[in-house]
Amino acid sequence: MMTEPFTLERATHSLRFQRRIRASMDWLFRAWTEPAQLRLWWDPTGKPLIRAEVDLRPGGRMTLVTADHAAHPFVAVYTRIEPPHRLEFDAMGAHGTVTLRALGDETEVLVEIRCASADDLEQMLKMGVAQGTAVTLDNLTAHAAGPMAGWAGGPPPSV
Repeated sequence: MMTEPFTLERATHSLRFQRRIRASMDWLFRAWTEPAQLRLWWDPTGKPLIRAEVDLRPGGRMTLVTADHAAHPFVAVYTRIEPPHRLEFDAMGAHGTVTLRALGDETEVLVEIRCASADDLEQMLKMGVAQGTAVTLDNLTAHAAGPMAGWAGGPPPSV
């Protein structure tokens, strides 16, 4: 079954992404919050990040730097952290929410990017954020299915 890359919700100025990934909520939460794991899947090109820093607390920052855009890091400020099922952060003038929900041996991953206005949403679309985020989530799915995926709950956090 093919997953739609994203859903555009113009009424709420939002982009929504949904994936079902064969990994535990705990493992996926670590994949979203541990620099060693973020380095392996965040860049849509598939290249490892050249820098990943996480200060996992409300008001703390996540800074991710790709090889192709080293001068323009992705910087987010966490606003809400509820392990292992929810992360919220502000980045690029938008509010991001990651929600994880256990579904048997899979976890549903819901990502919402809510922009402040229709104009901001259009700017995100022009910048390719929708396509980039969709590919990044596909990278996360592949990361969870990688060579260590046979471990209980997915690969160990050091992968």
